[in-house]
Amino acid sequence: MKKINNKVTYILLMLLCFNFSCKKFLEIGPPADKITTSQVFENDQIATSAVTGVYAKMALAGFASGNQNSVSSLCGLSADEFISYGLPLDNFFKNDIPVIDDNTRQLWASAYSFIYASNAILAGLPSSIGVTQATRNQLQGEALFIRAFNYFYLVNLYGPVPLNLTPDYTVNNVASRTPVNDVYKQIIADLVAAEGLLTDPYVSTERIRPNKAAAEALLARCYLYNKDWVNAEKYASLVIGKTTTYSLVSDLNAVFKKNSTEAIWQLMPTANTNSLDGATFILTVTPYNVSLTNNFFNNAFEANDKRKTNWVGVYTNTTGTYYYPFKYKVQNSTTVTEYSMVLRLAEQFLIRAEARANQTNLSGAIDDIDVIRNRAGIPLIRTINPAIGQSALLTAVQQERRVELFTEWGHRWLDLKRSAQASTILAPLKGSTWQATDVLYPIPADEISRNHNITQNAGY
Repeated sequence: MKKINNKVTYILLMLLCFNFSCKKFLEIGPPADKITTSQVFENDQIATSAVTGVYAKMALAGFASGNQNSVSSLCGLSADEFISYGLPLDNFFKNDIPVIDDNTRQLWASAYSFIYASNAILAGLPSSIGVTQATRNQLQGEALFIRAFNYFYLVNLYGPVPLNLTPDYTVNNVASRTPVNDVYKQIIADLVAAEGLLTDPYVSTERIRPNKAAAEALLARCYLYNKDWVNAEKYASLVIGKTTTYSLVSDLNAVFKKNSTEAIWQLMPTANTNSLDGATFILTVTPYNVSLTNNFFNNAFEANDKRKTNWVGVYTNTTGTYYYPFKYKVQNSTTVTEYSMVLRLAEQFLIRAEARANQTNLSGAIDDIDVIRNRAGIPLIRTINPAIGQSALLTAVQQERRVELFTEWGHRWLDLKRSAQASTILAPLKGSTWQATDVLYPIPADEISRNHNITQNAGY
């Protein structure tokens, strides 16, 4: 057992020290000053620290961080949400990404680093006899969830990707790309297993570690993306039905606060900081990374939509007027009031609306979409168009997704792709740099150089 623990510990420490010091890793979670090679997985606290360390790394750097290199920023540029202000982000704004690009490399590498960590945890837990069964179940469920969450983004950004289910680098370093359908099968299998291992109550007073509802929420999204309308509705309904835990926040300015009742899963920033989303997107000077496009500000919202007045900020100086996402209200403060919102209840209503509309349950779909419209202060569909048809209702759902989920976790980019609207909407905006194959990012060149079993995406 000791030999297995030491090997897994070494993997985790090497991984989680990447991009930030081992000292900071050792400070994450209990027991803060007792994580050593000989102790990892020897008790509940050590095993838990290994898992919470992964969340800390996700919030700090890489695709999940909320910074300018995150999926929220880069996918917003690839879609029609953001405009960029120079290289290297121009590559995403113009959908003209070279195979040697540091941002795509970081997207790929960070996701696989978190997958590697989850695999190492899953490999070490069964032999960790000092870990109680209840803690083992919780941590196995969380590790499966982490793996599924990261593969969801990899398969949607890159298409077929290597499916690594072991921490054995000799296997992973020669793995070829797995078909999208098979990757999704593994994602769903991991989430179903996680659902069975996790509990509805959060394991802390905060919503920063996935619970059963988080697994169900991501399952609902995965089934939606795979056009399994029945299961998408089923799992969204499971989450929506937990009314004692989750409810929409009526005050739009409070939705993204830490532990809001709308939060299903959040990432807690590093000590004494708020979400990087606020630090990245709120403008107090002329933008040098991104700002919202004028087209989005002027044309995306209906009249009197509270989301425009509460979730879009305006900054003006001598160089012009700029618009920015203002869902997160704190740019810089040591008073922590906001965590990064990963999964929230509003998405589940929109998932269920789309799933119901595709099953011709138009009345049920209208009910769900009107829940979101009601909070936004705009006329309800049941009032203004009660006889709406299926096609128009599906269009309305996509429009609500656009204005409800904008600049969050690449939703708009992924929605355009899965609805086959990317070329129709983006080609007129992007001009000659757009081509249909741009819906997938290029596999990083150094990955292909390292592993000759990986092939490049078409168009690159």
